[in-house]
Amino acid sequence: MEEVAAESVDVKRGNVSDPEDDTDFGPSKLGTKEYWEDAYQKELETFADIGDVGEIWFGEESMSRVLRWMDKTQIPADAAILDIGTGNGAFLVELAKHGCRNLTGIDYSPASVDLARNVLQAEGLKNITVKEMDFLNCHGELKGFDVCIDKGTFDAISLNPDSSKEDKKMYVQVLKDALKDKGFFAITSCNWTKEQLLDRFTEGFEFVEELPTPSFQFGGKKGNSVTALIFKRIH
Repeated sequence: MEEVAAESVDVKRGNVSDPEDDTDFGPSKLGTKEYWEDAYQKELETFADIGDVGEIWFGEESMSRVLRWMDKTQIPADAAILDIGTGNGAFLVELAKHGCRNLTGIDYSPASVDLARNVLQAEGLKNITVKEMDFLNCHGELKGFDVCIDKGTFDAISLNPDSSKEDKKMYVQVLKDALKDKGFFAITSCNWTKEQLLDRFTEGFEFVEELPTPSFQFGGKKGNSVTALIFKRIH
């Protein structure tokens, strides 16, 4: 995760001087399916050996701040929640322990899906759906969600060497299709600023609020190493 953090801070530092800049980032192995399949295969083997679930993307606080927002917003326990790019399933575990009863996690990495299922089983958590699925190629299968959560997946799409502006537009369209009217979208990003995300998620969305995240000083200006925003789906 150190290389992820370092790369993310470099990107954010570039944005501090020009928050309106919306140019694409350079390609990175962190945006490839092969990288994550290899990473989760290793974590799967480690979990089988010693029961360690592996890294938590953006740390535990990234989950806690979304859970606090859910409490404040009074998201019902039976709300349909989608974890986009579930990874090791750690967020699904926390959501379930928080009382959420209608959870779905998807990831395009088969090793991630195996790991998430094993982690959930080890926690004694049942009736949680985990699917191997590419969000950009779900073919309309994702529908009717009250809350969609993204903690790094949009970042990975942005860093994919084969990605294009059309992929980012496709992400927004799939998200719109997946959410119910007035459903919520919670995104945590280490590559995009608040201003850039507001620009990305305009059509079909209403900005609700920014969640507090750690900040830093660079070049006499203040910035955030992580951005966390809440949007509402509107028709």
